Formats: sequence, structure tokens, C-alpha cells
Amino acid sequence: MSEAALPVPAATITPGLEPYWRALAEGELRLPYSRVTGEVLWYPRVADAGGNLEVEWRAAGGRGVVYSATVVRRPAGPYRDSGSYALAYVTLAEGPRLLTHIVGVPPEEVRIGMRVRAAIQTGADGAVILRFRPDCDDGSGS
Repeated sequence: MSEAALPVPAATITPGLEPYWRALAEGELRLPYSRVTGEVLWYPRVADAGGNLEVEWRAAGGRGVVYSATVVRRPAGPYRDSGSYALAYVTLAEGPRLLTHIVGVPPEEVRIGMRVRAAIQTGADGAVILRFRPDCDDGSGS
């Protein structure tokens, strides 16, 4: 499946999540951290589990590991015409685990333990979405 075949649906931007979506639109992944507990808050929100509003948005590295994955062979909704695609839970280096698409590789090649990195994609209407692609960077810089 080519990346271009997966649509980028418009997100509903709820109050308080503007920093997340604005950062994605600028090509950066930012996550909210609780200033009280130090933990990353996922799904992005404006308060931690205790209701504490002391939240700070920090740049994230965008690297992670596939925790589990499946191939969607009968897509529905905005993806109904896209063909098969990989849907996976990715555990970010910062700790949270999120549901996302894996792009840049045939869906059948996505494996548990695969290293991935953020791939922020923009749709024709300017909508953005966070997806992930295999991380082939071995740290050697080549």
C-alpha cells in the first residue's frame, strides 16, 4: 500500500489540544507532561489523572517500537478505498503507547519489536496526522 493511498482525515481539535495539533502542523511531535508527576500524558490532554492542570508541552523524539500490529484488509470509514494497511500500537521512547498507522513498508512486513519513527503527514486540505514508518537509522549517520 502506498502512503499516498491512506487519507489524512481532518481531526476534531478539542480545547486544550491546540499545542499538539499546531506542533504536528509545524512538523514536530510535542507531548504534554505533568509538572507534578513528570509523566507523559497520553492521549494528549490538559490535565493529568489527578486533575492537575500544571501541564507542559515538550518536544518528543518520535521514536518507538511496535508493540502489536494487524493488517486491516477490509477498511471502512474514511479508509474504505485505501486498500490494506498496517494498524499498530507503538510504544514511544517517552513511555506512552498509541494506536497508529505504519507506513513506508508493505503492511505484511510490520512486526512486533520493529523500530519506528514519527512520520507526520499532511492531507490536501492541510489536515495533519501522526503516523510511523520503519526506523532504519542505526545511529551510524550513514
